[in-house]
Amino acid sequence: MTVPAVPPSESAAPTFDLEPDARVIGSDAEAIAIARELAAEFAPGAAARDRERRLPAAELDRFSKSGLWGVTVPKAHGGAGVSTVTLTEVIKLISAADPSIGQIPQNHLAALDAIRFAASDAQKELWFGRVLRGYRLGNAFSEAKSRHVGAFETTLTPDGEGYLVNGDKFYATGALFAHYHHIGAIGPDGKVYLAIVPRGAPGLTIIDNWSSFGQRTTASGNVLLRNVRVGPEGVIPAYLGGERPSSNGSVSQIIQAAVDAGIARGTIDDTIAFVRRHTRPWIDSGQEHGYEDVFSIAQIGDLKIRLHAAEALLEEAGLAVDRIIAEPTDEGVAAAAVAVAEAKVLTTEIAILATNKLHELAGTRSTLGEYNLDRHWRNARTHTLHDPVRWKYFHVGNHVLNGVAPPRHAWS
Repeated sequence: MTVPAVPPSESAAPTFDLEPDARVIGSDAEAIAIARELAAEFAPGAAARDRERRLPAAELDRFSKSGLWGVTVPKAHGGAGVSTVTLTEVIKLISAADPSIGQIPQNHLAALDAIRFAASDAQKELWFGRVLRGYRLGNAFSEAKSRHVGAFETTLTPDGEGYLVNGDKFYATGALFAHYHHIGAIGPDGKVYLAIVPRGAPGLTIIDNWSSFGQRTTASGNVLLRNVRVGPEGVIPAYLGGERPSSNGSVSQIIQAAVDAGIARGTIDDTIAFVRRHTRPWIDSGQEHGYEDVFSIAQIGDLKIRLHAAEALLEEAGLAVDRIIAEPTDEGVAAAAVAVAEAKVLTTEIAILATNKLHELAGTRSTLGEYNLDRHWRNARTHTLHDPVRWKYFHVGNHVLNGVAPPRHAWS
């Protein structure tokens, strides 16, 4: 595959607007219309950004200032409170244009759901207000060296009127572009909290050392925390989302599924465009044009059907999540987790299938570096490694067969 050797930097930080002034979106329809407009802007530069590993700071400013990063803020706090169905459509549209840009707000949006559910009224006013003005939250949650993805070694320790955070984070998607960082940390009670600190806080170091062959411009590198001070206004009892019925896990997961659906949609669109413009017919087909090849036609049809099936399950999952946001119950949370798991299975499968089929149907010319179409497979293969679908099959089957609800955490 064509992956230019552009080494990540451990010192360079992207320049972006530190005092944003975002639009406040008022409706679901407005959110989708703006997402379509932005997708059309982002798509033409996606191949070059991937090839050069050019971090999309300007695009993210445009994205968050559009108001789309604040669309899930509840109406009671001045936001649009859009449906999860609308949110997934927004993420799909952006991810079809550039899935690195589409992935970056995932943790920001998941944090907003945790704030909605677990924060105090004063904290909601503070953080929702900042987000509506255009400030971005950056992920400092997962760790590379802990026993498993849900085990944290980062600590939150009381110190005077506030707290100190210490630990090392990896997979910190979007941290380089963030105004604030939400850190997953273990408190003195052994429970998980979010600790939100400002960009540039003493003891906070962000290292752009993300070297994956896919999703190359998410800047998902390290965050180092050495006695980083956080005030009580920034400490959110995130563990409540697991102890009580909540949408926290399903919201986190459905956004990941929407990114994969967007990758599939963008790939299929590029496959069709390439076959129409460039692909020659096979010698045995008896046709004048590649797009007249009966086997190519049938396989394009198969891809579209599978994409539509995945998108239909994603919409059903969004409706299930909206139900538990409105009225969280144990039964509803389990049903939503199962629905999201089913959608995650199909969006993963169509993303991988579509990105494989692109080169098979488009032909050898499609592998040339000038097109950089292999980025679709690299992005799909990288992003679908989030939250492995082999466990989604298990949780769906265990619920159907044995009545066992999926576990409540951010990866289920």
